[in-house]
Amino acid sequence: MRLVIISGRSGSGKSSALQLLEDVGFNCIDNLPASLLPELVKRVREQPPMDDTRSALDSSPQLALGIDARNLWQDVQQAPRVIEELRGSGVQCDVIYLDARSPVLVQRFSETRRKHPLSDNRTHLLEALNREKELLAPLAAMADLVIDTSSLSLHQLRDLVKTRVVGQESPGMAILFQSFGFKHGVPVDADLVFDLRCLPNPYWVAELRGKTGLDPEVIEYLRSHPQTDEMERDIAGFLDRWLPAYQQSNRSYTCISIGCTGGRHRSVYMVEQLAGIFADQFDNVQVRHREQQK
Repeated sequence: MRLVIISGRSGSGKSSALQLLEDVGFNCIDNLPASLLPELVKRVREQPPMDDTRSALDSSPQLALGIDARNLWQDVQQAPRVIEELRGSGVQCDVIYLDARSPVLVQRFSETRRKHPLSDNRTHLLEALNREKELLAPLAAMADLVIDTSSLSLHQLRDLVKTRVVGQESPGMAILFQSFGFKHGVPVDADLVFDLRCLPNPYWVAELRGKTGLDPEVIEYLRSHPQTDEMERDIAGFLDRWLPAYQQSNRSYTCISIGCTGGRHRSVYMVEQLAGIFADQFDNVQVRHREQQK
């Protein structure tokens, strides 16, 4: 069976992620105490298959559970141990942790007028968010996938969960190549980060400024500089050496973030090149250009 744990700070999009998983066939339970997980898994495993006409994917039970600050403190603290025990019993268990920058979360609560589960007359919102971060730290530390929803719309979040969680039907590791701009912040979901700011910048060429690394003119400009090819070979060589080791350590997801200043020229070009190289080696290679989705 497959079990997906959705956790993260309030306002980060956990309910939307669970709704997406429910839409695609997962049985979803929100705010389930971690202490009840083993019994739930046992009951699901004991259920007989519905019929012989279902596909191999559908015939395997799929559960998605939300664990967050609404659970008791003691319950959240024991969640990592319970999850590891389930994994040891043969359950495919993925932990997905959603988060966003604190100012973004404060704005979301202000717009929706919702009350934070840890706030009260003596605890203001930002203090509650910081406390919640401490409370969920054990789950964040063991997460297979961390998603920063700060710059994602509801539809973008649902698409990202679908491609990175639901779309991974093959047993291999899912690899996301992501471009970003350092001036907008390093992605919190990055496992590996490469900095391209030392390469020639098309932004300073007037006719290229409004284009991106997907445009032929920018591609030609970057390829005309030997440093670009050298950087591509070095990054590809590092990944070729170490990605198999990541996969052998039973990682389900690896996010490789490539950054330049604004995230629209050099990093976009390099992500496309690297994704093309490794698509032949891995079954599930995805691409995201963060700054172009804003």
